[in-house]
Amino acid sequence: MPLKEYMGLSQINGPLIFIENVGNVGYNEVVEVTFRQETRIGQVVQISDKFAVVQVFQGTEGLNVNETKVKFLGKTLQVKVSEEILGRTFNGIGEPIDGGVDIINGVYQDINGFPINPASRMYPRNFIQTGISAIDGLMTLIRGQKLPIFSGNGLPHNRLAVQITKQAKIKGEESGNFAIVFAAMGIKHDDARFMLSNFEESGAIKNVVTFLNLADDPTIERIATPRVALTAAEYLAFEKGMHVLVILTDMTNYCEALRELSTSRGEVPSRKGYPGYLYSDLASMYERAGMIRNKRGSVTQIPILSMPNDDITHPIPDLTGYITEGQIVLSRELQRKGVYPPIGILPSLSRLMKDGIGEGYTRADHPHVSSQLFAAYSRVQEVRALASIIGEEELTNIDRRYLKFGDAFEREFLSQGYDEDRSIEETLDLGWKLLGNLPPSELTRVSEEELKKYYKEIGEN
Repeated sequence: MPLKEYMGLSQINGPLIFIENVGNVGYNEVVEVTFRQETRIGQVVQISDKFAVVQVFQGTEGLNVNETKVKFLGKTLQVKVSEEILGRTFNGIGEPIDGGVDIINGVYQDINGFPINPASRMYPRNFIQTGISAIDGLMTLIRGQKLPIFSGNGLPHNRLAVQITKQAKIKGEESGNFAIVFAAMGIKHDDARFMLSNFEESGAIKNVVTFLNLADDPTIERIATPRVALTAAEYLAFEKGMHVLVILTDMTNYCEALRELSTSRGEVPSRKGYPGYLYSDLASMYERAGMIRNKRGSVTQIPILSMPNDDITHPIPDLTGYITEGQIVLSRELQRKGVYPPIGILPSLSRLMKDGIGEGYTRADHPHVSSQLFAAYSRVQEVRALASIIGEEELTNIDRRYLKFGDAFEREFLSQGYDEDRSIEETLDLGWKLLGNLPPSELTRVSEEELKKYYKEIGEN
């Protein structure tokens, strides 16, 4: 079928161009927009009897209504993928920006992907070791899971994302069959330099595919970036049999871009100005994580989002929490205490953790020791609240031991160096060491056998 070409636009509105009297074009169809020898790429975002609305990825600055030529290509936006993408850096729509050659061998795939049939999904089981005690010990990441990080402005979520990228690994015979897809949306140039230099210095970059959409890149490109990254991940996982961890930062910037596009289209806004389809839009990306029967690979997601005003009821974290299987919440209070990473463990959880830890996965005592650490740290918060009212001198001996445990837990277990990579065994042993601050009568969530094997009381002094 011949390609349809039109001369002249009806109007330009922000990143959108309107073409009148267009027939037989499809939603999400790719468009070439040409003005005086310069060609830009666009995508159809709305169709009516009278107009086709196209979003231009490189922006509409400098375009002229009368002299701009529009060609509809009859296909959706695609990205070229192959095993050659490992170790490479691309922009938000999959074009190389690392100075290397274009991807030569490979196949083009639609960035919108294909929904995984629920009947063909496998239940996630094995764990991914991040090297971070708070995550591995207390909210374990499971292969095929989607586990978001809820952060806030000024909290070190980018630093944590880079540390996970450098340290993440899987154990066992498939340990060499692991890759990471790192997608950053709307980030500053210094953050991008920090990320890339750390990947290179650590040597992790050879197993990382990086997609960067910078803050001064076209906002509209941000809509495509996570989908391009997930398409690359799906190819490596389901075509090449790899276990792929996808880190998406910052999903708040993505949602802001979606709101901007929705406003430009003149759509009726929903909560806080976001479009009413924000839930289904986020779900269309988050649900691309998982494992498929009779296929070897897996796609695991860690979306990172900064909560506006630290409000966990804001539409972005609220809807994300409905779709995903748990959350890791960063705590401003812990950051003020100098704890890195400042992971608040009480509001955090991993809903799939229970089926991917214990004997045969991590270590037999893992479920019990993590439960005991949660319970003890929860008691610490109650004791601290009581001490702030009656004073520490009036507390019982047991309560004072809980305070000692809480301080040691934050200082030694939650807090660790940026380059400190702890194995799951080291994490669990450290948990037992800290539980030694409490008498055995308080350890009601571990078995007698585990107490005999691992517990060593530190005493009151």
